[in-house]
Amino acid sequence: MATTIGKLQVWRAEVENRPGALDAILEPLANAGADLSVVFGWVDPANPNRGVVEVGPIKGRKQTDAAKSVGLVQSDVPVLVVQGPNAPGLGHRIANAVAQAGINLKFLAAQVAGRNYSAVFGFESASDATKAQRVIKNALTARGGAKRAGAKKKRAAKAKK
Repeated sequence: MATTIGKLQVWRAEVENRPGALDAILEPLANAGADLSVVFGWVDPANPNRGVVEVGPIKGRKQTDAAKSVGLVQSDVPVLVVQGPNAPGLGHRIANAVAQAGINLKFLAAQVAGRNYSAVFGFESASDATKAQRVIKNALTARGGAKRAGAKKKRAAKAKK
């Protein structure tokens, strides 16, 4: 799996914290053919009777109509999705690159499945998301480049022997 970094428009709704609330959001989207790559849900810490659901992507008129029918609206939080092969220290490399660039995160959700990872980053501004996209890409390719350079040096040393 190659590493991908892309922007994602997330849709958000506040819901009653009760059994079936998530299903009520997802069913019309599924019926409209939505292929969601991100689904978040949590209880509002300030009001345990309320929850928040965020999903994405929503594409086309049919899915947009379905999203609006259940109270979803486009979130104003700029989001990046980063996916690729997992490696030890990867989270730190990304976090360090973002920190060194002076970018503050609004949220992060990440997980590893098998040999791959997926991370969803939320930012305070669109310019931060754009900058982070470049910074993360550079951090990941610099690491890969360093590995390749080290491998070339080892091969060259072996060839001299």
